[in-house]
Amino acid sequence: MTAHRYAVDPSLRALLADMQLSPAKVLRRAGLRADLLARGPVWLSEDQFFALWRAIEVESGDPNLPLRIEDSFSPELFAAPIFAALLSADLNTAATRLAQYKALIGPMRLEVEVGPETTTIGYRWPAGARPPTTLVLAELLFWVAMARTGTRQRIEPLRVTAPEPPEDVEAYRAFLGVPIERSERQAVTFAAADAALPFLTENEALWETFEPELRRRLGELELDAAMDERVRAVLLELLPVGRTGMTEVAAELAMSTRTLQRRLRDEGTSFQRVLDATREDLALHYLSTEHLSAPEIAFLLGYGEPSSFYRAFHNWTGETPERVRAGVA
Repeated sequence: MTAHRYAVDPSLRALLADMQLSPAKVLRRAGLRADLLARGPVWLSEDQFFALWRAIEVESGDPNLPLRIEDSFSPELFAAPIFAALLSADLNTAATRLAQYKALIGPMRLEVEVGPETTTIGYRWPAGARPPTTLVLAELLFWVAMARTGTRQRIEPLRVTAPEPPEDVEAYRAFLGVPIERSERQAVTFAAADAALPFLTENEALWETFEPELRRRLGELELDAAMDERVRAVLLELLPVGRTGMTEVAAELAMSTRTLQRRLRDEGTSFQRVLDATREDLALHYLSTEHLSAPEIAFLLGYGEPSSFYRAFHNWTGETPERVRAGVA
């Protein structure tokens, strides 16, 4: 069970007003208290966060709601991490910075890939999560709006992909410049030259005043997180370099292996279970979204030999990686 909480800024009330939605009706439909947006920032669980977005989706009744949200894209409505990202030198820097703090404002992780020809910003959601379509599309459009706000140019991405593209293809094409393609991966790709264009909103001095507070809030969030999630987060960093031992993970979490074992046992799990679940989730992710061979995936999961990965994968799924990739499992 996750203990993660995500901040909802009171400025959401202004955004709902701009979209002519009743905050009271949205909150009631989401099963949240009526005065939720009447005070300072509030914290929601993952289920509450998704329930809020589903309520917004249903109350609007508008399949093009993500476009309306981006029409309301305005700095004064930004949560602190987003506003701080806009102070960056360019889109590459903004995405890299926001990837550090995105967990403060939603149950998602950003995967930023900066290459010589393109920059791709992808999303990873918690295992088993089904985020509302409106939220998925709004997140993709957000990066285009961010690029345009920062550069004051009509930046158009090279490619946009989502598990469930919108029905109104032309409306989204008009905003983006390209159609949203169907793919298991939720991502937006920009030309390298566009991602490196200077942000006219850059303010490094102001960013330096924001960052300590963001770090403090992220630290509080991590302390509140369930231990299995903290272990998983560390493993995501250690697996690609072949570090999979409990001793190494415990050291990263600044605790003894005995304490780590006890904390996981209190949550009804174990280090091996978390390690296996993390590897399985990553393996399925790589097979569905990346053009990697099984030996390459084995390496990224910290296996010394591909055969060990094959055996583990069969234990998890009852299938081979090749059959799962081919969609025949």
